[in-house]
Amino acid sequence: MSLHTRITFLFAILSAVIISLLSGFVWYFANEFAFEDFYKRLEARVNITAQIKVYKSANTKEYIELRTKYLEQLPSEQEHILTADKSSKLSFDKKMQLPFGFYQMIDQGKMARYRKKNVFYAGKYFKTGNKGYIVIISGRDPYGYRELEYLQKILIAGFFLSVALSYLVGRKFSEFTFKPIRALIKKTKGINAENLHQRLDPVQGTDEIAEISQTFNDMLDRLETAFETQNNFISNASHELRTPLTIISGEAELALSGTTDKESELYKSLLKIQSESDRLENILTSLLGLAQSGFDGKKQRWENIRLDELIWDVKSAIDLVNPDNNIQVDFSNLPADFENINLKGNLNLLKLAITNIVNNACKYSDNRIVILGLSISAANVVISVKDQGIGIPENELQHVFEPFFRASNTTNYSGYGVGLPLSLNIIRLHRGSIAIKTVQESGTEMNILLPI
Repeated sequence: MSLHTRITFLFAILSAVIISLLSGFVWYFANEFAFEDFYKRLEARVNITAQIKVYKSANTKEYIELRTKYLEQLPSEQEHILTADKSSKLSFDKKMQLPFGFYQMIDQGKMARYRKKNVFYAGKYFKTGNKGYIVIISGRDPYGYRELEYLQKILIAGFFLSVALSYLVGRKFSEFTFKPIRALIKKTKGINAENLHQRLDPVQGTDEIAEISQTFNDMLDRLETAFETQNNFISNASHELRTPLTIISGEAELALSGTTDKESELYKSLLKIQSESDRLENILTSLLGLAQSGFDGKKQRWENIRLDELIWDVKSAIDLVNPDNNIQVDFSNLPADFENINLKGNLNLLKLAITNIVNNACKYSDNRIVILGLSISAANVVISVKDQGIGIPENELQHVFEPFFRASNTTNYSGYGVGLPLSLNIIRLHRGSIAIKTVQESGTEMNILLPI
């Protein structure tokens, strides 16, 4: 899940929590105070009923007239007058099923209130002479209860509507917030080893986005400097190291031609010097190729390559240096449309990478059959090299692409351990990969996957 989506959901969840708390507060206070007026009307009737039916004073007629003229009949209004025996605290009317707390309030001399759904109760204790009475008036409040039901429906509908609105607003808000970040990501994806000179557009301001942009540009400056330094080092090393090696090899060859006694220690020493200088030059050439294969590609020529022709070029090159090879080219899986085996890349580098792999297959299989194939998968062109050689030990397979690593079963074969790392660097430069299947003493299959 992207950060943009997570923030949207988080915004919606926080909004839902806040709205639910607000709705809860509204519902609580509405529930507490919506019926305050109705309770007061019930309490007034409790007091008047007590004057009429409990005290029965000289003013009873006036109270009856007051109630008749000024107090309308409440819906489902009922009067309950209970005899309260103070010696046994209270005598409860179980038919009314009022809670014990209601009578406790009355026993404390207070006006008690209770609501059961839409039926409201108000009651109080009155004493006349030696007798005590509890006057309870009940009634229904259809208007207040209906308004509370409407409020409940409005709050529920408003909650879901507000959450949906919060999600939409949060999505727009996060899109607006992450717009400069998405622009940075888009620009960053376009920067690779081939165009390290590009920079992100400067962002005005002092916020985090501007800081990220500036930090990334500073990092690109350091990377470009490092690449240029490495380029200069390899160019200089190529020139400075090859020159003395060539002189050493030439002088050794000249000295050898002037030595007539081939059994002398001098001749053997000169021969060793020439052999080791040639070996050092080969190592230097491999190391320089390994380093250059990881560069930015600016100085390398990129062109359209037809891979079936490249395969034949590889075989021809190996035929010149190893005439005893037994390479068999397999084009049985080629597609009908030859456009699918065209690739944009560097011809010389790809030829070098494939040649290294095929050379290894011939060398480590003692020139037994090596099948060099070309096929197409869903997203890649696949160049396969399958031999019947010594294979690679399973526990060493993960190290074969490390520079200078040689498997434990290759001691009888010459090599420097830089061919496969060089090939992998070149394939990666072409956005590809190498897959290996191997069984020790049975052979190895290497598949070069290059994206179509």
